[in-house]
Amino acid sequence: MKDSLDILGAREHNLQNIDIEIPRNQLVVFTGLSGSGKSSLAFDTIYAEGQRRYMETFSAYARHFIGNMERPDVDRINGLSPVISIEQKTTNKNPRSTVGTVTEIYDFLRLLYARVGTAYNAAGKKMVKYTESQIADIVLKDYADRSITLLAPLVKRRKGHYRELFVQMAKKGFLQVRVDGEIRDIVFRMQLDRYKTHDIELVVDRLRVNEKNESRLHEAMQTAFKQGKGTLMLLDNESGQVRHFSRTLMDPDTGDSYPEPEPNTFSFNSPYGACPHCNGLGEVREIDISKLVPDMSKSIRDGAFAIGRYSEANYFYRQLEQLGHRYGFTIDDPVQELSSEAWNTILYGSSDYQGSNFEGDRYAGFQGIVNYIEQLNSDESTPALQKWATTFMNSVSCPHCHGRRLRPESLNFLIDSKNIGEVAEMNLIVLQQWVLQLGNRLGKKELDIAHEVLREIATRTQFMLDVGLGYLSLNRSSKSLSGGEAQRIRLATQIGAHLVNVLYILDEPSIGLHQRDNQRLIHALQALRDAGNSVIVVEHDRDMILSADYIIDIGPGAGLRGGKIVAHGNKEKYLRTTSLTTDYLNRKRDIQLPCRRSSVGCPRLVLSGATGNNLQDVTLELPLGLLVCVTGVSGSGKSTLVNETLHPILNQHFFHAQKTPLPYRSIEGMEHIDKVIGIDQSPIGRTPRSNPATYIGIFDEIRQIFAQLPGARIRGY
Repeated sequence: MKDSLDILGAREHNLQNIDIEIPRNQLVVFTGLSGSGKSSLAFDTIYAEGQRRYMETFSAYARHFIGNMERPDVDRINGLSPVISIEQKTTNKNPRSTVGTVTEIYDFLRLLYARVGTAYNAAGKKMVKYTESQIADIVLKDYADRSITLLAPLVKRRKGHYRELFVQMAKKGFLQVRVDGEIRDIVFRMQLDRYKTHDIELVVDRLRVNEKNESRLHEAMQTAFKQGKGTLMLLDNESGQVRHFSRTLMDPDTGDSYPEPEPNTFSFNSPYGACPHCNGLGEVREIDISKLVPDMSKSIRDGAFAIGRYSEANYFYRQLEQLGHRYGFTIDDPVQELSSEAWNTILYGSSDYQGSNFEGDRYAGFQGIVNYIEQLNSDESTPALQKWATTFMNSVSCPHCHGRRLRPESLNFLIDSKNIGEVAEMNLIVLQQWVLQLGNRLGKKELDIAHEVLREIATRTQFMLDVGLGYLSLNRSSKSLSGGEAQRIRLATQIGAHLVNVLYILDEPSIGLHQRDNQRLIHALQALRDAGNSVIVVEHDRDMILSADYIIDIGPGAGLRGGKIVAHGNKEKYLRTTSLTTDYLNRKRDIQLPCRRSSVGCPRLVLSGATGNNLQDVTLELPLGLLVCVTGVSGSGKSTLVNETLHPILNQHFFHAQKTPLPYRSIEGMEHIDKVIGIDQSPIGRTPRSNPATYIGIFDEIRQIFAQLPGARIRGY
């Protein structure tokens, strides 16, 4: 295999017919001015050609569905390895994607809990599991010479008449059932009250426990397990006490049983593990009364409710007028003066209310505004109505799973007194310490099973720590990550994949990374190189450039003035060349600092009591009219304070945005500003037809000029 990657005649975008030889199995940095052609060479030429060659390995039939990829504008590329691109634009916006699922650490954690997790009931009592022979031994010992009845549970706390069930059991030859604690004969057309909740068990056999009936006991137990789907109940005929047994995990007191734990039992993306109330999202929407009634001092007629203007022809407001006759208020009274009973009825409805419609027909019940909006937010409504309903709602943590996304049965499996939801909430530094100490707390049998899984979790977690992401937790949503964080997560995942002879191309991985963690990132890239891979990094960072094995400077300017190789070589050779980049690296040029800085007399925006995520009652005093920088190490709370608290507050105030800010106490000084604009790393164009000219509006002016030409006016353009 060649020791270099040879590129001949690269002309993609602004590249000026470049010929370059890039050493393999080294850390190579492409640097230069923004717009000089670094990404055109790295991604649009090298990566695009590697991707195209990979696609050509598929059969003609497969390529028919994938489509052909256009060849980049280059004469020839020799010595190209399989290519993996790690860009900043690949942040996953799927609400079901988390740090744990992206890095696959959560997959190993699910496997760990499925194999060595211990099940407990809701009261904290350990669940039990017996084999058939163990159950038989227990019955023979505990119920010796006693009369018992073996029952097979069929229905547990469910409504219905169950006529078909009784017919089905009679056809199988069974004569009796136990309904709500009473043993009854199965008779013709037997049925129950369909609106009541019932417990139904099938009577399998009555016998006296002794050695003579031991074989009969085993047969009856097998039948009961078959009909009861792995569970049976034993009724002591003398004391009337009931005891539960199961071949799966079971609560010995209530008889509730859990299925055998599998990895998907702990997956919030599987119906077997997801919380049924939030469907595994960890969040639900609930009505925000402050959005529904922005001003409690207004009356109903003056527009206290934000759902629409008052009108006598509006059926909803006619209902409120009729409610007022019953509860002693009028639509001209301020809503803050209404009685609690009237207010509760308006919001949540009443079933004993009587009213009439425009035609004079009587009707019973008032639905309530909150119930009406929740109904519009259901899947049965149109998308437009759902979108309108969400304007009165906030996303809050699911009250049933408390944001852990899993059903209660999944969260009742514990390892070291912790369920998988609690472990997923740990930051990665604490998680690694817990995993490393877990080996000393497990029994020998559990440790033999979990050894390899624990080692894999610890190794992958260490890769995340190596790129400076120890402050993240596994349940952190992927859509909340910055571009730099998402890129470093992909980098850590690739290091954990242990691939060799691969060409990695990275797009400015140091963006969003504090200087304290810069060296960690460099060590991670060097580890990728030392494993037998080639690494190309498009970068401006000084530390990254000086740590590279080989540096390629593209320029000398941007756009049409760029696209050429200005300098290349190892660090010593490169620093002896003359270019704009080396001038800054050699301190011949520097960024001039302002001679005078002053914030005296500036109006200020004061945000008090911010407590979102890891913020600890922070007060931000922000001088306006100045360039203000908020800095700190990665994970210190910068984005939480500015992007998740301050920006949503201002967005709601000026534009009535839906996003809810994280908790805070108060904000002052908003009268000094008239709008807010958020600029982030998300792509600005949503369609392939969008370009910079159309986005900023220049093309609109150009089209208007062309439309005023005489020829265009004659043709009616």
